[in-house]
Amino acid sequence: MRIAVLGGGRSSEHEISLASAAAVREGLAGGGHDVLDVTISRDGVWSLDGEEVELRAGRGLLEADVAFPVLHGPYGEDGTVQGMLECLDVPYVGAGVLASALCMDKLVFKQLMAQAGVPQVAHAGVDDARWRAAREAVLAELAALGRPVFVKPVALGSSVGIGKATTEGELAEALDSALAHDARAIVEAAAGGLEVECSVIGDGDPVASVPGEITISADWYDYEAKYTAGGMELVVPARIPDDVRERVRELAVAVFRLTGCSGLARVDFFVDGDEVLVNELNTIPGFTPTSVFGKLFEASGVPYGELLDRLVGFALERHERERSYRH
Repeated sequence: MRIAVLGGGRSSEHEISLASAAAVREGLAGGGHDVLDVTISRDGVWSLDGEEVELRAGRGLLEADVAFPVLHGPYGEDGTVQGMLECLDVPYVGAGVLASALCMDKLVFKQLMAQAGVPQVAHAGVDDARWRAAREAVLAELAALGRPVFVKPVALGSSVGIGKATTEGELAEALDSALAHDARAIVEAAAGGLEVECSVIGDGDPVASVPGEITISADWYDYEAKYTAGGMELVVPARIPDDVRERVRELAVAVFRLTGCSGLARVDFFVDGDEVLVNELNTIPGFTPTSVFGKLFEASGVPYGELLDRLVGFALERHERERSYRH
């Protein structure tokens, strides 16, 4: 098939996206597909081989059979590009507009999980305007989460803008940093136990991979640990009891369904003994050589090339199904 792989994007995760997109292109080309390298610049311009791409509603994308967005963060993973692809009327890999937007917003995601009774870490949201107007009051309210806490921009990934705080001063600095990236931040209580991740693929009948355990030499799973060779080690299967491992897989599929995801996702957990807490869901997980998503399915018996082909197949199936409805 003719497949347009979208990489880059406007967010601070631009470089990671380019690395992920290169890995996807290589895998698809190895499977015999005609692959188009569509790059989205930091200012949002789409180009192919250095030439700007003309986008016309309802006219598809470069005569591609399917688009494969490998875009991380805002303007790529948050429903905006998905909406563009809907307007172009081209099948695309991954979650649709609503699920993408919902999962990108860490606070809205956690609110949905709470409503559904899904176990998760204690957390609180902080609005930039209120933080500027009432810093002391916000810090006093956040004391209920204990220490340490982790502070994150609401709508970024790849550990960009995230800070760990063990004192009130560090918390204030971390909030300033996170709110430089986003109008809202989320503050999460520290969770004990292991960091465990589980990949999910599918459309109508999602399937979870074998869960893997993240081990790092750093204090916590920051940007350098994620993307520096040797910064983290993935242990597969995760060193947890069999029944807990199955609980992780069940929750991963349940969360995938709750959010209305399609195609692929990686669900992150904290596991402490028998307790399993959902942390977040990534609708476009990394595809770099150090990324977990593909490694977990490879360990589950699905090699990288086959995994990419399945994702393309899910995109085509969903596009055909959704176009069968009257709007």
